[in-house]
Amino acid sequence: MTTLQNTAGAAPASAASRSLWALGWQRLKRDRVGFVSLWIVLGFMLLAVGGWLGVIGKGWNDEIAASYAPPTFIYQKQQAAAAAHPHESAAPVVATEGLSPSEDPIWAETQKARQNRGQYVVPEVKKAESLTFGADQRGRDILDKVIKGTSTSMFVGVAGALLSILIGTVLGGMAGFLGRKTDDFLMWFYSVFTAMPDMLLLLAFAAVAGRGLGTVILVLSLTSWTGTFRLVRAEFIKLRSREFVQAADAIGASSARRMFVHILPNITHLLLVQFSLLMVGLIKYEVILSFLGFGVDVRQVSWGSMLSEVPEELMQGYWWQLAVVVVFMSLLVTAFSMLTDALRDALDPRAAAK
Repeated sequence: MTTLQNTAGAAPASAASRSLWALGWQRLKRDRVGFVSLWIVLGFMLLAVGGWLGVIGKGWNDEIAASYAPPTFIYQKQQAAAAAHPHESAAPVVATEGLSPSEDPIWAETQKARQNRGQYVVPEVKKAESLTFGADQRGRDILDKVIKGTSTSMFVGVAGALLSILIGTVLGGMAGFLGRKTDDFLMWFYSVFTAMPDMLLLLAFAAVAGRGLGTVILVLSLTSWTGTFRLVRAEFIKLRSREFVQAADAIGASSARRMFVHILPNITHLLLVQFSLLMVGLIKYEVILSFLGFGVDVRQVSWGSMLSEVPEELMQGYWWQLAVVVVFMSLLVTAFSMLTDALRDALDPRAAAK
């Protein structure tokens, strides 16, 4: 009887509470499109890290093939067509006439030069007639180039987005938490940046700063922090009057501690989504800058610098470099966009409360 009473009177065990990140990860795994996009993005990141460390794509600048060597499947078709019609593909034979020694005014000098020719002649290196994805004008492997270009473009996107998030978070936090004159000044500063079109401001900074990887990252971050600033400012205004912030103020916590220890962790999920949006946008901007000649240095390669070679190639009928870059860029941008939508849904606190 006592056992039954204890069993009946015992409170049911409460389920362990899960954090917003744990709930978000569960919802992301249930979203098939978002989960597949996550793996695609991770694959591109591994590809970029491998290219940056020189594990893959390190020979992107080596001239290993003939100029504009076609992809392997096109070359095989051309060879099959030539084998099927040998008479049509044969080059016409042109008869040539040489000069006799008495008619050649430099014959004696030529004979002397030929005696020492072996000391100066560089042995001819046989170059490939085709590559898996083709070659560019200088005979460089397009696959190695696009891998190295992926590394450069993603590094610009990640570094630029992180720096932009840092600038926007610090300025937005100060404006939203401190308010008054600080907020008025920072809002005026924000209005100055947003008054000009983004592309015009970007080109103006790039023209003044010059070319280079570090310059591109700095220029992109200095012109893309405004969206993060507006988001963080609104969140800090909303959260600065909450009970947990007032309790921290009551025990003597400084303004910096309340801003970056108590409030900031509550908006990290929003910053993660903002980072995904910024990274996609900055990769696109880097491509535009490099295509216009304001991007990475000539000794480096990126998706934009590869696309800058495309107009001349298309005029001659060589389309494979454009195709490879478009496929890589489209796949990454599409996967990142879908992942951003999935993260926004998965990390929504209102959805977590359901």
